[in-house]
Amino acid sequence: MSFGYQILGFGSGGVGPPYDIEYLLVAGGAGGGNGKSAGNSEGGGGGGAGGIYTATYSLVPAGTAVTCTVGDGGAGNATGSASGAAGSDSSIAATGFSTFTTTGGGYGGGFNTSGGSGGSGGGGGAYTGGAGSGNSPSLSPSQGSNGGTGGPNGQAGGGGGADGSGGNTPSGSGGSGRASTITGGSVTYAGGGGGGSHNSQHGGGTGGGGTGARGSANVAGGNGTDALGGGGGGGSTPDVNSSRSGNGGKGVVILKVPTANYSGTTTGSPSVSDSGDYKILSFTGTGTYTA
Repeated sequence: MSFGYQILGFGSGGVGPPYDIEYLLVAGGAGGGNGKSAGNSEGGGGGGAGGIYTATYSLVPAGTAVTCTVGDGGAGNATGSASGAAGSDSSIAATGFSTFTTTGGGYGGGFNTSGGSGGSGGGGGAYTGGAGSGNSPSLSPSQGSNGGTGGPNGQAGGGGGADGSGGNTPSGSGGSGRASTITGGSVTYAGGGGGGSHNSQHGGGTGGGGTGARGSANVAGGNGTDALGGGGGGGSTPDVNSSRSGNGGKGVVILKVPTANYSGTTTGSPSVSDSGDYKILSFTGTGTYTA
């Protein structure tokens, strides 16, 4: 995986030399869209995964507070022909440094409705729903991929994932996510939600994408996985609650700090673990680490 390199902030009165911290940002995944009952049900598009980005910061231990904000997942929809909600952004910021942000996933489109743009794009609803654009706004390396397009026979497009576009009808699967080893082991984040369908069930992308609904069996769209930023699965028959669309998964912000430099000063109750010579701080809600 490519890494950026940025100077986080020096401040006055620093003690000791600068040290590097690695970070991973994953925004919230989007909710899937819902379909329309028209004889056979028409599917809603899968929600796009939250945008993902990783880089290395260099900072001086001068009391600089690194603020981590975690994006929520967007809600699915139980209303006929309606799109889901976009995911919320995740960000990192510090004194003297501009906020860096990854973008929430683009919403899954309702029946005949295009998916939304975002970190990864939402899938289009059945019939004429177009694909939402991923990596919007643009980051390098890319924070996500495009959604898939909807088509006939009740089939909707899948939501985009970090490293794979959502499937176009008739496949409708969610796009694949991206693996990171920041925590010490390999974890895949930001998978897209599967598109809803009448007769088929489309899988969510690896990395927490929810499975699309299957209207003929009254199977609901699955929720994206929290702390992975997965997109929610698209819905199918809106007048049957069991076939509604899934919610997007909440994002996460992870910091990798050298144990020798770790201050132990945090807010927001991140989970803290050890990985070799590093402390791993995982934020699932807003909080800070102070160098």
